[in-house]
Amino acid sequence: MARSFRRFNSSMNPVSIRLLNQQLVAPQYADPAEVVAYMGAMQAQEYRMMRWAVAMRTRKPSATAFKRAFDSGQIIRLHLMRGTWQLVPADDYWMLLDLCAPKAIAVTKGWMSSNKITIFDDELMRVRDILALTAADMGSATKDDFVRALAQKGLQIDDHRLSYHIRMAEFSGTLCSGDLLPAKATYALAANKVKPAMKIDRDEALMRLTRKYFQSRQPATLQDFVWWSGLNVSDCRRGIALVGDSINAVKWKGREFYLTDDCRTRGFRRGKFLLIPPYDEYLISYKSRDVVLPPEHRHRAHNNSGIFQPIIAHDGTICGNWAPFKDECKMEFFAKNFCADDAKHAWQAYISFLKH
Repeated sequence: MARSFRRFNSSMNPVSIRLLNQQLVAPQYADPAEVVAYMGAMQAQEYRMMRWAVAMRTRKPSATAFKRAFDSGQIIRLHLMRGTWQLVPADDYWMLLDLCAPKAIAVTKGWMSSNKITIFDDELMRVRDILALTAADMGSATKDDFVRALAQKGLQIDDHRLSYHIRMAEFSGTLCSGDLLPAKATYALAANKVKPAMKIDRDEALMRLTRKYFQSRQPATLQDFVWWSGLNVSDCRRGIALVGDSINAVKWKGREFYLTDDCRTRGFRRGKFLLIPPYDEYLISYKSRDVVLPPEHRHRAHNNSGIFQPIIAHDGTICGNWAPFKDECKMEFFAKNFCADDAKHAWQAYISFLKH
């Protein structure tokens, strides 16, 4: 093993390794729930496109298979890491809440303060009870359902404030995702959606999350892990130490990356185009994205406000944008002399996913 990692120092191709370990080429899994369990958590900011983000990492992408896994509670959507939307596996739901919710609550309270919003405990608990009862009664409740239920109790809450109430209910383990609708999120009572789990100690949870992150995002740096997890640096360093000898540091172009002992290196084939959704883990997993995204094209993939665009990758390098909600293939390349016909197989794979 030591000889293998010395080889990575001089000849590592981080782009191909990321494609393989992110399951974007030669995917190993057939079921969407298996993908989310392998990844640990996946950004789910865009409600419609999160389905493609998971499905494109399966051997036969299927919108129906994703909905089945989501509605059955194998995949859960909630605000979690960094206070943003995530997909997490049901088996890790309670563990991740215990590990990540305290920091997410602090981040969210900071946003509330900057927006001059204060929610006192009596309001928080009263609204939470109403949200929980509504979700329990309906099975899957929309935000509009919450608004009506609150109004019946004499509470008028604007949309922004209600969003914070919902997030805090998610962080407490009260609410999580309900059934999947075409374009509108629903919420369910977490106790009815996710089975209880035996509580594990914090070090065990930290070790599991660290292992999943580096296994599925390698090669990645400590700073990447800190950014992605939303945990502090000391926690992330401890997580790496807890993983032990199965993770190794290698230097590449002056930076220290980590690789696991089961790192995938075989299966990459040149010439492949990928139509990647906005907020996908291929970019958002990393603080420094220049490994796959040329700095001069960064603004085409995301802006400084955290808005990410649908992107095209060729052999793993970001080279264009695409339009997922058009009836016909629409692509714009900003690197190399590609055209839409070059990536037509990728478009056909996406259309096939929507139909199946």
